[in-house]
Amino acid sequence: MNFIRAVTFVFATLATSPLLADQPVKWSSWNDDLFPRAASEKRFVILDLEAVWCHWCHVMDKTTYADPEVGELVASKYLAVRVDQDANPDLSNRYGDWGWPATIIFNSDGTEIAKIRGYIEPERMQSLLKAVIDDPSPGPSVGEAFEVKPSASVFLTPEQRAELIKNYNESYEEKLGGWGENQKYIDADSMDYAISRAEAGDTAAAQRARQTLDAAIALIDPVWGGVFQYSEGGSWTHPHFEKIMSFQSQYLRQYSQAYGLWKDAKYLAAARDIERYLTAFLLSPDGAFYVSQDADLDHDTDGHKYYALTDAERRKLGMPRIDKNTYARENGWAISGLIAFYNVTNDPNVLATAERAAKWVSENRALPDGGFRHGDADRGGPFLGDNIAMGQALLDLYAATGNRDWLTKAGRAGDFIGATFKDEAGGFFTSKTSEAAVGVFAKPAKLTDDQIAVVRFMNLLNRYFGNEVYRDDASHAMRYLTAATVDAIRPLPGVLLADDELGLEPTHMTIVGGKDDPRAQALHAVARAFPAEYKRLEWLDPREGKLPNPDVEYPDLGEPAAFACSNRICSYPSFSAEELQANVKQMAKLKPARAASR
Repeated sequence: MNFIRAVTFVFATLATSPLLADQPVKWSSWNDDLFPRAASEKRFVILDLEAVWCHWCHVMDKTTYADPEVGELVASKYLAVRVDQDANPDLSNRYGDWGWPATIIFNSDGTEIAKIRGYIEPERMQSLLKAVIDDPSPGPSVGEAFEVKPSASVFLTPEQRAELIKNYNESYEEKLGGWGENQKYIDADSMDYAISRAEAGDTAAAQRARQTLDAAIALIDPVWGGVFQYSEGGSWTHPHFEKIMSFQSQYLRQYSQAYGLWKDAKYLAAARDIERYLTAFLLSPDGAFYVSQDADLDHDTDGHKYYALTDAERRKLGMPRIDKNTYARENGWAISGLIAFYNVTNDPNVLATAERAAKWVSENRALPDGGFRHGDADRGGPFLGDNIAMGQALLDLYAATGNRDWLTKAGRAGDFIGATFKDEAGGFFTSKTSEAAVGVFAKPAKLTDDQIAVVRFMNLLNRYFGNEVYRDDASHAMRYLTAATVDAIRPLPGVLLADDELGLEPTHMTIVGGKDDPRAQALHAVARAFPAEYKRLEWLDPREGKLPNPDVEYPDLGEPAAFACSNRICSYPSFSAEELQANVKQMAKLKPARAASR
């Protein structure tokens, strides 16, 4: 890390920094008299090591250090020192592994009592300050004794969370892998939750994810690629041979994410096999994706016979029927899967295929007010699923390219969802109109899986736009889910994911630099490949003006740089792909984690 490159900006902006606002804590600078003064006044020293560009430093300043009780405790027994890490390489190098903000409490003789990484909420800071006053001896492991924990569940009660985790754990089939015992396939939310937990250091979750991913490779067609729907009889080796877009896109995304996380070549090979099937068999000449391919060739040649053949033998007999409808929902799924694959391969052809499909949907399925219809001639609708799938795909395209047009369209899809499907009584309807006007059809259905998808998509939109309307819509769906989980008859790991994401900041990575600059492009490629189930990735080209949610003021350091914040922690600026890889790897080690999956 070259600190000199950052110092010029720091001194130019320090006078206007929000960190200098009036507040209960009175700060001084680091100086030679600091520890002698602390000894004479019988005080501790609390060091706030921050950065002008650090989002969580600003949050901590506005909340924790603005808290009157924190101010009183500091004034009673502490000397408060604030240091800009960019301008002080010695302190920054000493505590850089701690992430920003870093809080270090010293005794008057310079010994460390506690080190705390990242954001600390007011109540936790109050407890820490009191604990040091009562017993100033260092803990058995300095820094770990006061490990930062993420915020509590936003909507789930502790009892609900415990029950959901219990159901999730009990649904796992320990012998063969997978969630569920009879039909073997990768349950989407279960795998997403396992990968999320694995990212946070949960070794049991990582073992489950990898056992299941390894086993499910048996469902991939070794000749044409693509994944079969599921296997029956409690085995991974008795597949039903349908190739459905929902499974192709899900497995493509998850094997790509798994490769990014574990760098296991077999996961990249699995993803590549699915991608080659998608583009060879389900891609229409105009760039949109078809829906599925039949399991059987005909009544006399079922899938067991047909898919045991070689490529030449199959083609000699003919091709199982492909459903050539082109729906917005299936195309959204395909785009998201392709973007996940692009993120770990950096193959421009894959990105071009995804963008072409998105443009086709925008031209052929878009509605005037920002939403999407399903197909050419829908009966009823519009439908929530099409709009969530395309909205998420557009967000994925924005993160993959930095093109703000994709983000604008994603926001319009979110606006359409809130205006069209929201039931003020709770949750979101699956369709704007119902199939009939009597009996159970008097109102459109509200599916649990749809509510989960709404929470996760709307919450992420709020992170990108800073628009509380999206947050309110996410919360509206989550409140409905919270009530629904009371009577749930199946494991609902998606509810755990949704609640986690509402309560935690995503891993936030921002590239600052021209989009035509190869150095910025290299940084962006590293950021795209960084494995995070829950991630906000942006590219700030200063020529385009501020980002839609300018919650962090990024400096222009005269050359491309990358800034990374995980939950409550921010890293150094990175000026090369190697630096960024090292910084995000270190941040992954520091990432706070919720309760383990077991």
